[in-house]
Amino acid sequence: MGSLAETIHKLFPMMFPFMIVLAAAMLMLWLAHYLLFRKFIRSHDEGSVLRWLILFVLAGTAAVLILLALPVSPETRNQLLGLLGVLLSAIVAFSSTTFVANMMAGFMLRAVRSFKPGDFIKVGDQFGRVTERGLFYAEIQTENRDLATIPNLYMISHPITVVRSTGTIVAATVSLGYDIAHARIEPLLLHAAEKAQLSDPFVQVMELGDFSVTYRVAGFLTEVKQILTARSILRTQMLDALHGDGIEIVSPTFMNQRPQSPEVVMRPPESDLRRRIGAVEEDSIPEELIFDKAEAVEEIAELKEERGHHLEQLKRLDADRKEARGAARARLEGETTWRQKRVAVIEALLAQKETTGKA
Repeated sequence: MGSLAETIHKLFPMMFPFMIVLAAAMLMLWLAHYLLFRKFIRSHDEGSVLRWLILFVLAGTAAVLILLALPVSPETRNQLLGLLGVLLSAIVAFSSTTFVANMMAGFMLRAVRSFKPGDFIKVGDQFGRVTERGLFYAEIQTENRDLATIPNLYMISHPITVVRSTGTIVAATVSLGYDIAHARIEPLLLHAAEKAQLSDPFVQVMELGDFSVTYRVAGFLTEVKQILTARSILRTQMLDALHGDGIEIVSPTFMNQRPQSPEVVMRPPESDLRRRIGAVEEDSIPEELIFDKAEAVEEIAELKEERGHHLEQLKRLDADRKEARGAARARLEGETTWRQKRVAVIEALLAQKETTGKA
């Protein structure tokens, strides 16, 4: 027991600085994790990658400090620091690998900020609404309601088309024969776009083919969340308009081996043409079913942004209320109460939506 006590007594002065540095480093990392991921958890999700990067840098700094405080000889300490340097160099060297390259691509996409959760995007052959943006991948909900995971490296190496939330162009093409004058076709296609509730419609002649003319009709859609329905309605209205005016939607290459009378034309009967599709009912919009997760993610992001705005205003009101007097103070207190109630409502909505999303 005596020898053990003497050994501890001799080692304690050497270990004491190391234990102090180790405790300080652990406390620093714990405090950083608390501040970055708990204290400021209300901040927007876009900052999560930056918070992880800050924590990674702090962890590296803590590792260097712990190595410097180790009670070892200078030669051993230099060897350990050299080993740490080789390790960091290896991580940088492996940046060309898929794992690290996807992480670097994630940082690039966050810096560019070209899209956010809830946006419609098209990458390669994939089209859908963004439901999640991770450090290594992005998740989109496709037209079939499925979830597609796209690596960030793939996204930066392929063009990304983002549908603007302020509106987009909805278009459709049709090929018609040269025997039909474009002056007759253009008004019908414009009428179809108007019936599809597209604003500022226009018609273009896209191609003069060997056997047919390709027309493109387009218009501006304000409510981009119904882009799939708008495309379908536009094509439906094009069929109705052209068939209703007696125009066959077949090119001269169309061949039917069944003998027909010259009076027979290839278009639906008059009884079918009288069936017009009216306005789409609210409960029949397929986008609400297809992009349910993306819709929920967008709503949560908007609620968090509104909550952050109210919290910032509450801090300002708290500072102004301390200096205000009389009617001005009463007005500030009323606004404070209103914003506090609104934050409480948002908190309840967020809790409900996040619980529903997890379920």
